[in-house]
Order: sequence, then structure tokens, then C-alpha cells
Amino acid sequence: MFSLLNRSLFMGGIVARRQSFRQLPRMARRGGWHTDRVSSEDPRAEAARPTDSPFRHENRLRDEAPQFVLPLVVRIEKAEPPARTDALETSARAVLEILDDERSTGEGEWARAMRDWQDARIRKVVRRARGAEWRRASALPGITVTGRRTEVRVFPPVPLDGWPKELAKLQVSGTDLDDPEPPAAPDPEAPVLWLNPELDMSAGKAMAQTGHGAQLAWWELSEAERKAWRTAGYRLSVRTADPAHWRALTDSGLPVVRDAGFTEIAPGKTLVVEGGSRFCPLPRRRRP
Repeated sequence: MFSLLNRSLFMGGIVARRQSFRQLPRMARRGGWHTDRVSSEDPRAEAARPTDSPFRHENRLRDEAPQFVLPLVVRIEKAEPPARTDALETSARAVLEILDDERSTGEGEWARAMRDWQDARIRKVVRRARGAEWRRASALPGITVTGRRTEVRVFPPVPLDGWPKELAKLQVSGTDLDDPEPPAAPDPEAPVLWLNPELDMSAGKAMAQTGHGAQLAWWELSEAERKAWRTAGYRLSVRTADPAHWRALTDSGLPVVRDAGFTEIAPGKTLVVEGGSRFCPLPRRRRP
């Protein structure tokens, strides 16, 4: 369906590049809150991969296509805000949930919107809600994903200028969250989304980045690998990388998310996805 020689992908407005599984030139996806490039190298056979990633043959067509955004809303109550790491992990799993939902594939009710979103420049936007705002947002079609103390609702893609009024009035700013104590060591059996230790991102910005990383990991997997991860509840960890190991991670051939630098931070690498020993296997083992 799609040529291996010219697979294009955009996240958040700027093109993302990756190596094809057969070392042919290939663009990878860029998403979220103005994300730039995503890249990875994987020597496994293309035949083992799913064929549901909708790529365009021409970048021009992607620019000319109707533009969509994937909305995510995090519940932040004044009295009990969620912990930062919990929110970042929950937003990543929310993206996986909607990618894998039966309504998003085949002839499902969200399938057309999901295809159109991925055929254009991929964007994700995280907004916050509480109280009545959250209740109104929860009444819209979508999926609510719960973490330890975090609730994130992900919605099918909407046109850039066609947000439902219940979501359009929600605030993007104000998603600054903290961890009450340092996160535990990451789960060695599940993938880790390593954040760039040199960046200072708001929780909302970082949530969009973890969503991009989870999406990249999903695209790398065979159907059998996806099924195993699904059965395990999309186990994953989000941690900030050790500064001494960040360069090695970015040079390892693992999927890398880059930000275009339109908001909060300068252009550059924001996140690396490393596979787990049991779920979401990706090339290269986790570094200490």
C-alpha cells in the first residue's frame, strides 16, 4: 500500500525521519506539542511489522491535507493534583489505548479521523480540567485512562479549527506538576521513555512528548508484540535519563523524539524510547 522508499511523517509541524527496516530512506512521525524529528533504526524484517501505518507518498500532500490534532485532557484538581511521573506515564498509555481501540481501526467510528490525523502533520495537545470542566469533557466520546492517581482522557482527533466547545475553553497552561518523592527504578520488563535531562518542560509539554514516544514504540512492534503489551496493560515507565548516558541513548538507534522548538524549549531531542526485556522489545538493551 505504501512505498518503502518514501514514507513521510510529521509530528507537531516538522518532519520526522527514521531509517527503514531495510535501511531505505524513510520519514518517521512527529507529533504532539510541536514535535520535530523522530528517528530509529531497527534491523528486524519489515515483513514482521503491521501494515496499518498510513504514510503519504509526497510531503506536499501531507501539508495540503486537512490538519487534525489529538486532544488529551488531564484532570488536575486543586486539592489533589496528580504526581508528575504518574501523569506522564498515564498520557503515554492513553495514546496507546486510542491507537489500539477497535473504534480507531478498520470501519470503526473513529477510524476515518485517526487516518486523516496520521495522514497530515501529527499533533497532540494536552489541556487541563477540574470539577465541572472535567465532567463536561468526560461526556464527550473518548477514553479515560487511569494511573495511580491520575486521570487522562484522550479523544479522537479533531480539526485544528474545529475543537468541541467543551475542550476549546480548557487551558493549556497550568500543567506544572511535581513528584512528592523520587520515582522508583523503572520496570525492567517494560519499555522506558527517557526524558532529556537538560530540558525543563512543563508537565503538559512532557505529557505530549511521552505520547509521541509511546506512539513510536507502537509502530515498531509486530502484531504479536502488540498483543503481549496490550495484555499487560501497556506497562511502561517514564524517567529522566542520567546526563552521563543521554548521548549514548540518542546515538543508539532507538526511537528519538525531537521538538521543533515552537513552545517552551529550543529545537532538539526530547525523549528516547528503550524497549523492555519482556514487553515492547526494541533494539539495544537498557543502559544503567
